[in-house]
Amino acid sequence: MPIEIVQNDITTMKVDAIVNAARPSLLGGGGVDGAIHAAAGPGLLAECRTLGGCRTGEAKITGGHELPCRYVIHTVGPVWEGGNSGEEALLASCYRTSLELAQEKDCQTVAFPLISAGAYGYPKDQALRVAMESIRAFLAEHEMTVYLVLRSRSSFVLSRRQLSGVESYINEVYTGLPGEDRLRIKQISNTSVYCMEPAVPDGETVFGSRESEPDHDMCVTPIESPGAMDFTLDESFQQMLLRKIDERGMTDVACYKRANIDRRLFSRIRSDPEYQPSKRTAVAFAVALELDLAETKELLEKAGFALSRSNLFDVIIEYFISRRRYDVFEINEVLFAKDQVTLG
Repeated sequence: MPIEIVQNDITTMKVDAIVNAARPSLLGGGGVDGAIHAAAGPGLLAECRTLGGCRTGEAKITGGHELPCRYVIHTVGPVWEGGNSGEEALLASCYRTSLELAQEKDCQTVAFPLISAGAYGYPKDQALRVAMESIRAFLAEHEMTVYLVLRSRSSFVLSRRQLSGVESYINEVYTGLPGEDRLRIKQISNTSVYCMEPAVPDGETVFGSRESEPDHDMCVTPIESPGAMDFTLDESFQQMLLRKIDERGMTDVACYKRANIDRRLFSRIRSDPEYQPSKRTAVAFAVALELDLAETKELLEKAGFALSRSNLFDVIIEYFISRRRYDVFEINEVLFAKDQVTLG
């Protein structure tokens, strides 16, 4: 089910299908359209000539030819005319019809560019919103992994509403930290890039990443047999996760979809009581379950992680959870914009 925003060249994506933001003729052009035709070779153009063009908001499918994908789905996005000429409905239709074609061909992985946000003039923040809403609506009923592929982070634009609150929070945390924990903020190409100072001195460790040296002056009484040690292990990550799902009356499907987690990964977690997730996966489940900050920290602790105010990823997560904003896709947009790993 996951949606992942990635910075890449869509012509190199090893997926079942890539989507081409095409011209109505389907005979190639500039931008993504031209790049896909160039990488696919002359066979793609020859096949496109047989399709009779494509209307705005619709999609047609061809083979991948010399591309690493099996299929190319060609869709024609709307030209921006101010927003009052049905552009949003047409753009949403591009995503929906493309995904329906992918499903018909049993595609499990599909990569999209940000349709109409280039030469067609659709405002990038609005194009992103339509893309995410359209893909999410489709994936609510279907199992598929969808990539939204951007050539550069400079082409990824969030609305000022999305960024203003989290940036204010980051600045507030930054000014309140002691010197060695402060975030150094650099402005690079009008994009804020946050660099973290280490939270602990060099050589020290966090969460047992390096075993402590034994104290040889300490007297230790040997344990004669394993049976002499009588203790009960604490609840595992898997056990706490499944308990929280039950307590909230959620289904497994609702949980992993809200977490932006693949069904197969969730199945592995459910079947393995000792499963140790990545931090991004653990946080994704905390968001899906709408845990408060204390519960989130407890769930992370079960997986061997913590939230630290000397880490930008953690500060962003703390911002959203402390304000009870549990939309994993909104959080991922901000994480991507700030060059952080995304959830799920």
